[in-house]
Amino acid sequence: MSLEPPVPATVTGPAPGGAATEPRVALATCRLFPDGDADDVALPAALGGAEFVVWDDPRADWEPYDLVVVRSTWDYQLRRDEFLAWAGRLGPKLVNSSELLAWNTDKRYLRQLAAAGLPVVPTALVEPGEAFVAPVGEYVVKPTVSAGSRDTARFTEAPGDAVRAAALVQGIHASGRTAMVQPYVASVDTRGETAMLLFDGRFSHAIHKGALLSPGQEPTQEFFAPETIEARTATAAEREVADRVVGWVSQHFGAAPAYARVDLVEDAGGEPIVLELELTEPSLFFAYAPEGPARFADAVRRRLPGR
Repeated sequence: MSLEPPVPATVTGPAPGGAATEPRVALATCRLFPDGDADDVALPAALGGAEFVVWDDPRADWEPYDLVVVRSTWDYQLRRDEFLAWAGRLGPKLVNSSELLAWNTDKRYLRQLAAAGLPVVPTALVEPGEAFVAPVGEYVVKPTVSAGSRDTARFTEAPGDAVRAAALVQGIHASGRTAMVQPYVASVDTRGETAMLLFDGRFSHAIHKGALLSPGQEPTQEFFAPETIEARTATAAEREVADRVVGWVSQHFGAAPAYARVDLVEDAGGEPIVLELELTEPSLFFAYAPEGPARFADAVRRRLPGR
């Protein structure tokens, strides 16, 4: 992948002898990807020699790092409390903040966005102990704590689908999680999804994703479902919705997130609506935006203490 030259890093202070030093940055990942996801290959250089560190490695020493940036920590979903406790211990050096992670790692946030008047795919919750009632039409069942389309499936009104959906809800409840039910947005089959990437509240780039879920397909248990992705030019309407969503987050939490991914689909009238907002460990699709790593690095550096 051809990349623009990385932006020179902001210094944190003089090194011995008066020479300026780069900030030391850790890129938090998981055991399955100890060297990070392939999409993040440009980040160590863009951040002046950042290092990938497994978030739950008991040997990891986080103290020497000026900043810890959450990236491919894709195994936390069944250990969310442990993950959030780790995030909280890192304090202000964590990017994005532990407060944002606590809010964003449970998809109940979608109802809060909808209550704020933002366009969001309707979402119903099925808490543990509650009975599942299949809705009319096509729908999707997923956990409120999940990533990569794991434990997620699409259902129709075909005979037997309600039984399959109830079994998925039961499995989600057995894992200690809440299930969520959304209508399947028909436009996804023909127009796919758009992922909007914003760094420090500023639009960076967009990509197009093909449809992920097919009727009758069993939920994936892999870290993420296979995706068909290509670069795309975002529309003015998509940019406006993404700006509104990230603007609300910035106002609610007192600062813009260093990175955000707003996943959009089109409603029946062709208007963009929010499917998900990713502020924790999203793929940022740098392979489709050569300028992306430098923009991301700038946003991260602005989180250095004293900036």
